Amino acid sequence: MKSRTGIILAGGRSSRMGYDKGLMRLSGICFIEHCIDALKPLVDNIIIVSNNSEYDAFGYPRVTDRIKNAGPLAGLYSGLYHSNSENNLVLSCDVPLIKTAVLELLLDPKHNHFDVVQLKSNERTMPLIASYKKRCMHKCLELLKRDERRLQEAVKQLATKTITIDSNLEFYVKNINTIDELNTINHDANH
Repeated sequence: MKSRTGIILAGGRSSRMGYDKGLMRLSGICFIEHCIDALKPLVDNIIIVSNNSEYDAFGYPRVTDRIKNAGPLAGLYSGLYHSNSENNLVLSCDVPLIKTAVLELLLDPKHNHFDVVQLKSNERTMPLIASYKKRCMHKCLELLKRDERRLQEAVKQLATKTITIDSNLEFYVKNINTIDELNTINHDANH
């Protein structure tokens, strides 16, 4: 098996949550730990991209943004830059319901020639639940140098495969961006 790195983007000031999202808790466990647990069976190592030293407590290498305050595109670039693997599974830290089985959908060998393999749910593409080749970092950097910060823009310009997931899996790819959303998920999880 080729080596694969898991990259968790835990940057972001989380204006809507008012708190670092990766450190929020679902069922008593930090969001980022849920992400780590889902990635672990599929990767050889994990990198956390964050400027927050609190993430050092999780025991994985943490790298900071190489280009400051430039959003998820810069986070992706930094993660790919520091990865030693051709193949990388990238996750944002705000999908605490994610499961290994969902991530496995990105790893079908027949999609191996694509630069990016991303999920799609409810008509929304998810470039932060995706597989990226290390070479994608060159396109990221090129766009960042032009002051482009939108990850979607990079994905549009790369050879991208989009996999629409079954409706029964939609729950697992939910982004949690607000306290209300977290409360709803906690309520659903406990009933």
